[in-house]
Amino acid sequence: MGTFMDVHSGFVGVTADQLKEAHEADQAIEAEEGVHFERAWLDPESGKVFCLSTAPSREAVMRIHERAGHPTTEVYEVPIQVA
Repeated sequence: MGTFMDVHSGFVGVTADQLKEAHEADQAIEAEEGVHFERAWLDPESGKVFCLSTAPSREAVMRIHERAGHPTTEVYEVPIQVA
C-alpha cells in the first residue's frame, strides 16, 4: 500500500459541508478498490481540494474519484514523510 496526495481544481466557493459530502462519496466506495481516504482539505478561494489516501496504486485513487463524481489526474505518491 502506498500513500497518495491528490489535488482537485474547480471547487471555488465550496463549503465545508459540500467537501464533507464529496469526501463521504469517496469513502462509500473506497473499499471496492482497496483505497482509504484519510483526510481532505479545501481552499475555497483558489478552488483547490487536497486528499490524502492509502491505496494499492495511483490508478485506484483515480478510479474512486472518477466514480464518486470528482475526477482528477493529479495524484502523487508520497512515500517519504516527516513529522
